[in-house]
Amino acid sequence: MSVANTMQDQNRELARRINEEARNNPQSPYANKFVGIANGKVVSVADDLDEMMRQLRAAEPDPRKSFWVEASRNYDEVHVILGLTTCRA
Repeated sequence: MSVANTMQDQNRELARRINEEARNNPQSPYANKFVGIANGKVVSVADDLDEMMRQLRAAEPDPRKSFWVEASRNYDEVHVILGLTTCRA
């Protein structure tokens, strides 16, 4: 297993724990925030995705070593897309 895969696994596990905490505790500092993780550590907590991404990229420019989560979101929830339309010129 490469170092990048190990780091991705660590980042993903930390994101899972953060999301679980935020879903179980509305007072969590991560609740309803976008959380950026790099190299196994939280590097950004922001109210909006753009700000979190800016901070995350500044902390770790290599996307293989970073991960993010929208804390409090139910990632097990299924969303159905009923249809897509396309515009043709």
